Amino acid sequence: MGAGNWRRLRPEIGSRQGVLSAMPLRGAISGFGEVAVQAHLAGWRTRPDVNIVAIHDPVSARRHRAMNLIKNVRVYDDLELMLDGEALDFLDIASPPAFHAASTRMALEAGAHVLVEKPLCLDAAEFAGLTALAIEKSRVLMCVHNWKISPAYRRAYELVSQGRLGDLRYISLVRLRGEPAGAGDISAGGGERWRLDERTGGGILVDHGWHAFYLMHWLMGGMAPSSVSAHLNAPPGATVDDLADIRVEFPDGRLAYSHLSWRAPTRRTSAVLYGDKAMLEIEGNRVLLTERSGVVHDYSVSDEPDDSYHAGWFAGVAAHFERSLRDGPSSPLVNENRAEAQAALMLMLGARKSAASGGIAVKIAR
Repeated sequence: MGAGNWRRLRPEIGSRQGVLSAMPLRGAISGFGEVAVQAHLAGWRTRPDVNIVAIHDPVSARRHRAMNLIKNVRVYDDLELMLDGEALDFLDIASPPAFHAASTRMALEAGAHVLVEKPLCLDAAEFAGLTALAIEKSRVLMCVHNWKISPAYRRAYELVSQGRLGDLRYISLVRLRGEPAGAGDISAGGGERWRLDERTGGGILVDHGWHAFYLMHWLMGGMAPSSVSAHLNAPPGATVDDLADIRVEFPDGRLAYSHLSWRAPTRRTSAVLYGDKAMLEIEGNRVLLTERSGVVHDYSVSDEPDDSYHAGWFAGVAAHFERSLRDGPSSPLVNENRAEAQAALMLMLGARKSAASGGIAVKIAR
């Protein structure tokens, strides 16, 4: 998939007023790559009050795939035409990151609510403009923060909230992968290789860092980060980073750390959290809490296999989004998601600035 195909999106369109009713919600997906097929579509199909009526993708093979997978779906190679013709309640954006902001703006201007794959956008000015537009249009704008749905991290959040760890002081999040998701996929126009292309918003800091940053913010109880320092590295000749080592400081001496790699010999997803009372270790679905006394409690969970798409988690995201449409754009879920997205974006931008300056600490504006 060439970046130019997606740049057919044009933000200058008229608005449409949409009112939710008791009828099933009419939704569409923009960007029908593997994450949309394996996670988003599967997740929406668990929602009996949602119909996916249209698909937008500039790649012909993907539009044909949508027609094969979804009965009576209408497909478009132009997002503006779809928004003009479909009277949508919401748009689910699953295109590469570089196109999120333009697609979101178009959908909001058309009167649709919007759910966006991470990252919500790549620029602070874009974030300010999009959130202001969502408020002006009285529309829900949310980012897919699916790791919050993971049973292991839900369990961690519950234990932290119950005070089982005491005063949380430290979080470590490690994501080891041998390559980016879809790196070897040359099907459907080769579009799954966007993670390796700077022009489409690739790189491990964007792809995995956003997840780490909103998890830090959430597990720290919504506390705003104070500063970030980072080292990024890329293979010779590459245009995007494939390794990130990140330190985030929070108020009162609290610290978070994340190591992200596409160079590892094996896939591993792990975390360590500790407070003044206990330590929590997460390794896949294994969740162990060790008290200061040495007593160990097993809070392990059951979950689907650790793959790149996590279809079951998106079903939870879809449920939260649908609830937010019913509760309105100023609901607690929307406000929480916006705060997480803002923290993730500022940490991502700060980490890049830090890495470009030799790893110095960069203050995060509040």
